[in-house]
Order: sequence, then structure tokens, then C-alpha cells
Amino acid sequence: MNFILGMVIAAIGMGPVVMIPLVGVGLLKLNFFFGVIVPYAALAIFVIGMIYRVMNWSRSPVPYRIPTTAGQEFSYPWIKSNPIDNPKNTYGVVARMIFEVLTFRSLFRHTKLEYRNTETGPKIDYEWEKWLWLAALAFHYSFLVIFLRHFRFFMDPVPGFVLILEKLDGFMQLGLLPINGLGAPGVYLTDMLLMLALTYLLLRRIYIPQVRYISLPADYFPLFLILTLGTTGILMRYLIRVDITAVKELAIGLFTFHPVAPAGIGVIFYVHLFCLCVLISYFPFSKLCHMAGIFLSPTRNLANTSRIVRHVNPWNYPVKFHTYEAYENEFREHMIEAGLPVEKGLDSEPAKEAEE
Repeated sequence: MNFILGMVIAAIGMGPVVMIPLVGVGLLKLNFFFGVIVPYAALAIFVIGMIYRVMNWSRSPVPYRIPTTAGQEFSYPWIKSNPIDNPKNTYGVVARMIFEVLTFRSLFRHTKLEYRNTETGPKIDYEWEKWLWLAALAFHYSFLVIFLRHFRFFMDPVPGFVLILEKLDGFMQLGLLPINGLGAPGVYLTDMLLMLALTYLLLRRIYIPQVRYISLPADYFPLFLILTLGTTGILMRYLIRVDITAVKELAIGLFTFHPVAPAGIGVIFYVHLFCLCVLISYFPFSKLCHMAGIFLSPTRNLANTSRIVRHVNPWNYPVKFHTYEAYENEFREHMIEAGLPVEKGLDSEPAKEAEE
């Protein structure tokens, strides 16, 4: 029931996200507000929120080395260590971070625990979650490619790398959906991958009991939001006509800080843009902020030098220590009388005197 409540709350939250631009643009004709003011406000919230979040993380004290490790630590030369999974210096940390950011290395190793019934009784088993890793990789890289492809709306002339991405991403042709007799639009592979990956991540969160149990509305809302964003984008490209020239005029105006709100773009575009603005505004205050948090995580960005360097807690207040040597010097006579062993033994003068 908890997961149903979480999904319902997230779905209810998506209602206003779709209805507000529909009413605001479709009925009230607030094109300038939703096309200019809302995007600039969302960008300001994103920048200020990210700066606040990063500064707050940077103030978190990390007196000890606490990197997570998955390999042999550096010790003796004749013991082979793992310089990436258990780095001893900055070079190893940089290599580890590159693999983590570009290939999700830690997620690639992720396993899930399962109880399986066997002939001898229930058994604990671990299964590699390769599909989770593949879905996460497909989602992030598809989102990146789609983001870069959208540069064609913000720049004139269009950069060469954007044209190359479009050719590589849109090599398929869908011949069944002509729009207004203008031919069929090229089908972008990343559009399909993004929607499939998001659908898998949502179904996984619903289907697996352990994941479903810990899921909150804050886990479902971003999935619904990005699914809505992707759905409106696909509708604009393949089914619903949108004035691309007016869209580019609006985008270039926003990018050059000379905003205009051309007429005739279509309400579906403003729904798409508003979903994007909500996502941008929501980003710094959600779990999506791991994009920046990964670089500030002490479990990832620290070298494991616990055996190489002595790390002293800088917050230790001055304490008068009473070492064992001082303790024995003070009570050696009584210790020998009581038959307790002493470090200096009978060779020392105090011990001989005490024995006599």
C-alpha cells in the first residue's frame, strides 16, 4: 500500500505540471510568461540551488580517509595491489572517477540478494543486476545525446558536432508517419532508448519488493516527470505539428538574452518546456543532484592512504596522556611486589631496589 500511495502522490503532483501550461497558454495566452519568465526563473533556481548544495557539501568535514574499496590495498612491493579500485594516490583517484562517471563502475558490480527455495531449504543467493546497469547507462547517455542535439535550436549556424550526432542518432527512417505531406521524420534511436530505459526503471521499482518497499514519492516523481518530458517531445516530433522556426526564434532569444515569444508555436511545446523547467528547478533539491555529488563524495574522491599516512583527528581537544611507560615508572615497585610483569624487568635499577 505504501508504494501505491507514493505513486498516487507523484501522479497527482504531475497533474498541475501538465495543466498549468495548458491553461496558461491555451486559454489565458500567457506565451511570454511561460516562454521567457518561467525558463529564466528555472535557470536561476537551478544555478543558485546547485551552488548552495555544493557549498553545503564542501563544508562537511572529512577528517579520515573513508573511500570504499574493491581491491587489494597497497602495502608491500611483492603484494600486487589494485591502483584503481583501491587507489593510493591522486592518479588512481582520477582514473577511478573517470570509470565511475563514464561507465558507472560501482553500479556494474551491484548485486541483489535473493532467498531461493531449494531441496535443502531456503538459500541466500546473490544475482548480478546487469539490466539495472544497462538501463542506467542507456538512460544517461541517451539524455546526454538528446541534450546536445537540442543545441540546434540555440545556435545559428548549428555546430558541426550537433549535425554529426543527428546523423548517427537518426540513421533510421520511419516511413509510416508523414507530417502534413512533408515526408517522414527521422527516428532518433536515443528517443526510444530513453523511454525504454525509463519504463524499465519504473517497472523495476514497482516489481521488486525490496525496492518497492523503500520507494518514496520523491523516487517516482522524477521518473514520471522525465517520462512526460520525453512523451511530449516525441509527440511534437512525430505526431503533433509545431512551428520549428518559431521554436528556434524563442530558443535563440533566450540564449542571447533578447527574449521573444513568437505566436503559433503550439500548446504542446509549452507543456514540454514547462516540464523541462520543473525538472531544472527540482534538480538541486532532489536525488538527481548526484551528478555533482559524485565529485564531492569522500567514498570516491579520496585515496586510501590509511596505512601510509597517519591521520590525526584535527578536532581532538588537548588531553594529558598517561603513557604505560610513565605508569610503570610510577608504580613499578608496587607491581613487582604484587608479582605483576614489568617492561624493564630486573635489570633496571628501580626494579632491583624494589626487589631488595
